[in-house]
Amino acid sequence: MGIAPYIVAGLIGLAVLLLFTATWVLSQERDPVEERLDEYGLSSRRASGISQAADPLSRYRQRGLRRIFTLFGLGPRLALGLTRADMPLTAAEFSLVVLGLAVAGFILGTLRYSPILGSALAIAFAVIPFIVMRIRQRRRLRRFTHQLPDTLTLLIGALRAGHGLNQSFDLITERLPPPMSTELGDVVRAVNLGVPFPRALEDAVARIGSEDFNLVVVAINVQYETGGNLAETLETIGQTVRDRLRMLNEIRVLTAQQRFTGYVLAFLPVFVGLVIFFINPEYISELFEPGWVRILPIGAIFLQLLGFYVISRIVDIEV
Repeated sequence: MGIAPYIVAGLIGLAVLLLFTATWVLSQERDPVEERLDEYGLSSRRASGISQAADPLSRYRQRGLRRIFTLFGLGPRLALGLTRADMPLTAAEFSLVVLGLAVAGFILGTLRYSPILGSALAIAFAVIPFIVMRIRQRRRLRRFTHQLPDTLTLLIGALRAGHGLNQSFDLITERLPPPMSTELGDVVRAVNLGVPFPRALEDAVARIGSEDFNLVVVAINVQYETGGNLAETLETIGQTVRDRLRMLNEIRVLTAQQRFTGYVLAFLPVFVGLVIFFINPEYISELFEPGWVRILPIGAIFLQLLGFYVISRIVDIEV
């Protein structure tokens, strides 16, 4: 008797468990106030890219998916990551994409060779959305950081012209492109809705994840509580941010070859192995035969990941 019946039985059991869990979660009652706040947040939050569906049944399904993934502790961290990446997906939708890719990889590998390769392809396919999310996070954070000096210049000019902080942020929102205009626009809307200014800035820091912007927010909050010449403080911070960006760009140029080498060494063996497998699966299938020979691909994958991690740590120079 092969291993396929056990895999099918396990998948059926998992599906039944998820069905009962979804039924239990959807039957729970929520606070009406919390429900209304949730609906308003989804309809007004542009950065998350979520559009409110007109169909009540569709809204109910989306709400149920959010409850399920919040129940397992996946919602908040994943939602924060998607917000930082500016991906138009909820945590539940992203998780369904990951699950769909994993199932597709498992079916493809199992039909082509065996459940062992199917499991490997399932893991590889499931990691792809997280890699894409991480790349988008870094690109968005890089764009935001490069916009920060110009933002501080406009903010200092607006403060010296006699504008308040809220009016200055509103002016920056009109002058600068995303992601700076999007994030500061959310701060202005939160303040207009009654959120305290320091709290709105702290929420923006959590959404963005920028250390430089955190330094600006700390200075603004201190001045908000104690008073002082905020324009001069921001001018000093702006010069510090410009010097740091110049050093980061120099380091990025000097380490470009090493970073590219790390990517090639990490992904080239995987790409070549997949190409050989689809061209001649019998040739590479000997590595997955029962016995000690399976140690070779496992050890190779471990060493590849270790080498990529070491190279990434070497070129990750903090300023």
